[in-house]
Amino acid sequence: MDTADLIVLNARIETLDRARPRAEALAVRGGRFVAVGEGADVMPLRGAGTRVIDARGKRIIPGLIDSHIHLIRGGLNFNLELRWEGVPTLADAMAMLKEQVDRTPAPQWVRVVGGFSEHQFAEKRLPTLDELNAVAPHTPVFILHLYDRALLNAAALRAVGYDKDTPNPPGGEIQRDAAGRPTGLLLARPNALILYSALARGPRLAPDDQVNSTRLFMRELNRLGVTSVIDAGGGFQNYPEDYQIIDKLARDNELTLRIAYNLFTQNKGAELSDFQRWSDMLAPLAGSEMYRHNGAGEMLVFSGADFEDFREPRPEMPPGMEPDLEAVVRLLVQKRWPFRMHATYEETISRALDVFEKVNREIPFNGLHWWFDHAETVSLRSIDRIKALGGGIAVQHRMAFQGEYFVARYGAEAARATPPVRRMLDAGLPVGAGTDATRVASYNPWTSLAWLVTGKTVGGMRMYGEANLLDRHTALRLWTSGNTWFSHDEGRKGQIATGQLADFALLNRDYFSVPEDEIGELYAELTVMDGRVVHGSGDFSGEAPPLPPASPDWSPVNRFGGHWHANPAAGLFTHPSGASTRNLASCCAMPCGVHGHSHERAYTSSVPADDRGFWGALGCACWAF
Repeated sequence: MDTADLIVLNARIETLDRARPRAEALAVRGGRFVAVGEGADVMPLRGAGTRVIDARGKRIIPGLIDSHIHLIRGGLNFNLELRWEGVPTLADAMAMLKEQVDRTPAPQWVRVVGGFSEHQFAEKRLPTLDELNAVAPHTPVFILHLYDRALLNAAALRAVGYDKDTPNPPGGEIQRDAAGRPTGLLLARPNALILYSALARGPRLAPDDQVNSTRLFMRELNRLGVTSVIDAGGGFQNYPEDYQIIDKLARDNELTLRIAYNLFTQNKGAELSDFQRWSDMLAPLAGSEMYRHNGAGEMLVFSGADFEDFREPRPEMPPGMEPDLEAVVRLLVQKRWPFRMHATYEETISRALDVFEKVNREIPFNGLHWWFDHAETVSLRSIDRIKALGGGIAVQHRMAFQGEYFVARYGAEAARATPPVRRMLDAGLPVGAGTDATRVASYNPWTSLAWLVTGKTVGGMRMYGEANLLDRHTALRLWTSGNTWFSHDEGRKGQIATGQLADFALLNRDYFSVPEDEIGELYAELTVMDGRVVHGSGDFSGEAPPLPPASPDWSPVNRFGGHWHANPAAGLFTHPSGASTRNLASCCAMPCGVHGHSHERAYTSSVPADDRGFWGALGCACWAF
């Protein structure tokens, strides 16, 4: 009998396999599950070289799959970015910013690039431009808030070259003072080109640092239990030029995530040429189970892109949308390329469906996988039309970050099923879940799962009634087996079942029993991808491969890690004491009656210093700029 490479015992395994929904042990060989059941079922597979891990009674779930993330672009920039994801107060966020400003050498910038909302802060506001200029008089600071605005301090305005003679770009506004000088506020009206074109002017990492940055971003996702992603392309992410780093990691067998990537057109007015060229270079789904092509999108044509800035009125797509889209979709169906399309609003979706139905009558889709991304306001009629064409919908937790803005514009009743996830499932559509990280929502899958289960924004506003909430099992399926349709992996992964790919995560707490308001606080203590341990922390830290430091050495990741977490053990990087670096805002320049001049000492004392909402809202003198 062939022995197992890995055996895990004494676990509470949620398999999501209806034939055997629960188990307490599993065995892996050659990157696949070879036994799932009780200890007696797997122990005969133990050999001299078998690695055995005692799960200590903790919950194991299938590895999470993000069906919409901008991993490749995000990986190239991860080490450059200070993350405000999960930070509970603006005071904390500004303390982190100030410290990073002091650590960042010229001519580098300090960047906070999405993943947070002002509503998550106890103060319920963004920093002012005066506050940014006070903490960073010389270092450029760029803060991207969703895809609605960016805040630039005076040094960043100089770095990007904006002055009183700079015209507003199409679809954007440079806010100005009474003398016509830019204030530092950039507004997306109605699209985000102004935001990411300004961001693109910042210094880039050297190639070796981009390799390191991508590895650390993958490990950060592993820390949260993610083992597979579908990359949705992105602006300023051209193929093949901007795929060299991820290609290298794939060749060197250094991926710790399975990646399926879609190609996103980069050339307004020449979208068809992009897809003609790429479809001659790549066969549909070319690659391996670890790294492969996944089709076209999410941008198919620029004339069909309806950005989701709910602070602004819904944009009306131009008359040229239909002919532009028809030409591209006709090519893709002929080439049998799967495709996805960014569409926020029903008005865009219904017009796109007119095009898809026309093409299908002439060149049948015939089982080709295609889907809409986002679909916040999709109608029930359009859901039926999508079903009839064999399509699906990938939803993301953008409303968790923008729900307050949607309610302010359209009302609470309109928000109660935005997007109507339950109706999509009831209609029998393929439905998957993802994040749309990193420039809008957070890459944390548990933020998404909390949103699906509770219907709450990160600011605590409850949007949905019971009719649009999901139970925990259904929500988890959207993040596992439900997402496999979108990468053509049905039956190959997404469950802990014999013969499937050995991807799973052991959680710090039980997802099925923690209070619903604590779902967002979960993370993985052990993550296995392809039968290999790719992350370990807490009791399982010795199981993981070593994590390299971020390069360059001034990177915010070395000081603050990634997503903020109240539990120090959850950190991507930790002090030797075990305290998470991201939780220690050691910015004191004056005595402080709350923290005794030492945040680290406060965090290890008996006072409730980990109650960040309380201390931040109180207004510690350490954070008075």
